[in-house]
Amino acid sequence: MTVSRDKAPTAQETFMQMAQAAGLRGRLLVTVGLLILARLGVFLPVPGIDRARFSAELQNSPFVGLLDFFSGGGFSALGIFALGILPYINASIILQLLTAAIPALENLQKNEGEAGRRKIGQITRYVALGWSVIQSIGLSLWAQRFAVEPGAFFVFETVLALTAGSMFVMWLSELITERGIGNGASLLIFVNIVAVLPRTLGQTIELAQTGGRETVGKVIVLLLVFLVMIVGIVFVQEGSRRIPIITARRQVGKRLYRERKNYLPLRLNQGGVMPIIFASAVLILPTSLAGITSGENSNGLLAPINQVLIQIANYLNPNGQTPWVYVAVYLVLILFFSYFYASLIINPVDMSQNLKKMGASIPGIRPGRATSEYIERVLNRLTLLGAIFLGLVAVVPTAVESATGVTTFRGLGATSLLILVGVAIDTAKQIQTYVISQRYEGMVKQ
Repeated sequence: MTVSRDKAPTAQETFMQMAQAAGLRGRLLVTVGLLILARLGVFLPVPGIDRARFSAELQNSPFVGLLDFFSGGGFSALGIFALGILPYINASIILQLLTAAIPALENLQKNEGEAGRRKIGQITRYVALGWSVIQSIGLSLWAQRFAVEPGAFFVFETVLALTAGSMFVMWLSELITERGIGNGASLLIFVNIVAVLPRTLGQTIELAQTGGRETVGKVIVLLLVFLVMIVGIVFVQEGSRRIPIITARRQVGKRLYRERKNYLPLRLNQGGVMPIIFASAVLILPTSLAGITSGENSNGLLAPINQVLIQIANYLNPNGQTPWVYVAVYLVLILFFSYFYASLIINPVDMSQNLKKMGASIPGIRPGRATSEYIERVLNRLTLLGAIFLGLVAVVPTAVESATGVTTFRGLGATSLLILVGVAIDTAKQIQTYVISQRYEGMVKQ
């Protein structure tokens, strides 16, 4: 029995080769440096705010905990990066929905190649700019009650600072994607969650120390549920269905050759962490808008809008009186974005045509329409299973938090956990792929 030399490197070999790869070291340094820069902007305060009054007001606010998970504490600190990457994520949601609905955008994405994707990226940036301006205006009007000198000039400079900060964060995310390692937007969310988790864990430990044995038992149960979820996330993120494919026979002289059987891998969770990130962003939107339009700004035209937003936010509060509404909406959004992302990543018709061009087929399935229907059927089943798992990961720990009374994770512990594990796995895969590509590139040069 012979051992193939092309086997995947072990973790130790990967890290040794990573240390020797100058290009990879440069990318990692760029990534770390840009992430540090993004974190520093969180602590640059917006000028003209009475910090003592602002901090006292937000200590018991139900909105801050949800928003801080995605801004890395930027919202509670009201720094120039308070909006963070959220406007860009919301703009991406809007553009991807419009791409499926508008034929011109769909043509840009599918048929125009790299130029079309750059054009869509540019449109996404413009939408993100408009969205950040809208959110900045709302946030500045809400923060005006804490201003040292409230007025039009305060609103103008706050909008300018928050919008510029959001655009700078968007530029950092694209720079990380192009010149660093991993997806820039996902890594920024990853770092923001990591920055908030120590404080959350500290509050949990303090609760366990002051609450007695019963509270300690509840905290242990919650942590065990999180550990089980981590194991499940790893298995599902790595899980795939391998559809066997065979190529057509070819004759050379008098001999008839038949190539080896290959596999067409379909991931169980095609969208990775993006469906749950998008679902969380949609759920946070009414809550953030309700907080922005509350207080002194909830008069005149804003009063009925504020009342509607508050009602929606109360319904979508996982710790409120109607947690089942939150669970139902969350599951529906996760299911929707899972199927939406699967349809964007894999087109069964295109895949069937590509197999037919290569002279390959699935055993027992006719080429053409039958193959595309088979792939679509398998993909729909896999997406449903993946969406159900994402829903369980998002809902079960939240239900355990409500049952145990340990709510220091503020309803987003499961979501942040899935994002952390998913982004870590995807980034590690990109590093390993880069190491393997450099390895084979060196072999070719030799």
